Amino acid sequence: MGKVRVAIIGVGNCASSFVQGLHYYRNAREADRVPGLMHVSLGGYHIRDVEISAAIDIDKNKVGKDVSEAIVTWPNNTMVFARVPKTGIVVQRGMTHDGLGKYLSKIIQKAPGSTVDIVKLLRDTRTDVVVNYLPVGSEEATKWYVEQVLEAGCAFVNCIPVFIAREAYWRRRFEKKGLPVIGDDIKSQVGATITHRVLTSLFNDRGVRIDRTYQLNFGGNTDFLNMLERERLESKKISKTSAVTSLIPYPMDEENVHVGPSDYVPWLKDRKWCHIRMEGTTFGDVPLNLELKLEVWDSPNSAGIVIDAVRCAKLGLDHKLKGALVAPSAYFEKSPPFQFPDDVAREMVESFIRDPRIELKLGDRPGGAAARVARAARATKAAPSANGAPKRPAVRKRPRAKRAAGRRAR
Repeated sequence: MGKVRVAIIGVGNCASSFVQGLHYYRNAREADRVPGLMHVSLGGYHIRDVEISAAIDIDKNKVGKDVSEAIVTWPNNTMVFARVPKTGIVVQRGMTHDGLGKYLSKIIQKAPGSTVDIVKLLRDTRTDVVVNYLPVGSEEATKWYVEQVLEAGCAFVNCIPVFIAREAYWRRRFEKKGLPVIGDDIKSQVGATITHRVLTSLFNDRGVRIDRTYQLNFGGNTDFLNMLERERLESKKISKTSAVTSLIPYPMDEENVHVGPSDYVPWLKDRKWCHIRMEGTTFGDVPLNLELKLEVWDSPNSAGIVIDAVRCAKLGLDHKLKGALVAPSAYFEKSPPFQFPDDVAREMVESFIRDPRIELKLGDRPGGAAARVARAARATKAAPSANGAPKRPAVRKRPRAKRAAGRRAR
């Protein structure tokens, strides 16, 4: 099958865990069950087939260093579970734009020199897939990099809550270039969002009306430091909130739902603590309340998901798929073009892995696109909406003439 050559934008904690994971599991047997991965060999691509082709950052502490060294350079503070040998890939100077916020600029100094020619770098390194690991709130920087990715002819996996795959404009741009995109905002293996979604589905399945809910998160990595700048949180809150409310089959007032980052606690390092509360109503209008605390190492929690995502993106390239990959986006990301229950999305991805050509009928194109998505959803009794709550399948009515004929016959 060959290799999956991946360029990473942003060599922070998430990139560190991703690179460590590629080395840690490179000798896994295909029959092994690796925590956090769907398959050791996915669509014919083994974990060891994923290799770093390029790395981009703006931090003077990282630019110019081998990736193996940069991923353990301060302010990275995630768990080191694998000692990565020299890769021969040197971190290149990227474009800043709005990637460096008010608080990050106090601990990170920009590397001297000009931005590397990103398009040339991606082409010269024969990069297949580009992974976006920029800080939350990097709206302009992400869009600038997407333009370079499109020009270079690479697939794109968007791990942050800047909306690319879910937006029609950017989907069309990828379609015109004949390139796949998976997005937006990566889900963790078992993180705050997926846990909140499962609890929401449980309440729905057991007939409990959800009246109010919150999800409060705090941690000690640079992402939480960056999110102290509340102006950078808008897309993050939208992403995390819609990921939960999309599963609730009735409207909820904004004031009754709060989902988002709360504070920065330096000594937690890359650990994240999540507090979830759900208040509901059961039979007889009797109240039911649930509280949960989840503690994770934030960056390793999503690394396996990204390894699967880049392999799905490569399958998209191999089969000349265009635009947003609906099934992988729905399962791997918080804000995909279409929301599905997670068990449904997983089955859709398994089908995609077996035969990526089915995605040709799922893309956002005139004709068969919406019909195929609706059929897949009706088959599972969970019709999707674009970034919204599941809807009941429409009742199919006979044409008016046939209904009239039926009445005359009676």
